[in-house]
Amino acid sequence: MTFRATVLTLYPEMFPGSLGHSLAGRALEAGTWSLETVQIRDFATDRHRTVDDTPAGGGAGMVMRADVLARAIDHAAPQGDPRPKLLMSPRGKPLAQARVRALAAGPGAVILCGRFEGVDQRLIEARALEEVSVGDYILSGGEPAALTLLDAVVRLLPGVMGNEASGEEESFEGGLLEHPHYTRPQLFEGRAIPDVLTSGNHGRIAAWRREEAEKLTRERRPDLLPAREGEE
Repeated sequence: MTFRATVLTLYPEMFPGSLGHSLAGRALEAGTWSLETVQIRDFATDRHRTVDDTPAGGGAGMVMRADVLARAIDHAAPQGDPRPKLLMSPRGKPLAQARVRALAAGPGAVILCGRFEGVDQRLIEARALEEVSVGDYILSGGEPAALTLLDAVVRLLPGVMGNEASGEEESFEGGLLEHPHYTRPQLFEGRAIPDVLTSGNHGRIAAWRREEAEKLTRERRPDLLPAREGEE
């Protein structure tokens, strides 16, 4: 089954962008996944192709219109389309690896890239959009966030990564940050590869990696530990 991504945007020229290169690009060429862009302005009805208006109640900036966006979404995802409809938004639920895996296991996604001050709330409710955030910061628009989400998802599609185990031994997969990595040369500027990694004892290596992952998580992302401990 091909993963189908449809991106609704005011800047379709931003796609595939980085997704046209490396693993994602090869998978796109091979048909493992597909990418369609929809120009939101094509669904405006006035001669200026207006997609936004002033915010109700006053305030700075502009808000994307519900009627224009509804026509664009209904075109991209007609009734019966099983794909989730996502809105890239800084107020959305933080994107986590578990959600990435769930998306990768599904038929694809319809992704709306917001601009200006945001999207009319009525559109979000009427089309049951799932708001997704890629971090606690503000971007100029949803396009970079959509590229990030798709990059995370596509690499997990079957056959995209050469070594399928790579996707199972990464940060967040086990509720921990990933352990440190080393490779040749054995000595670099006076720093040696830890002896345990060249011992050939796979049990000791696994235990070391686990200990290092827990240590890094405690130091850098202690917020991950309570949720993980609650699962054990």
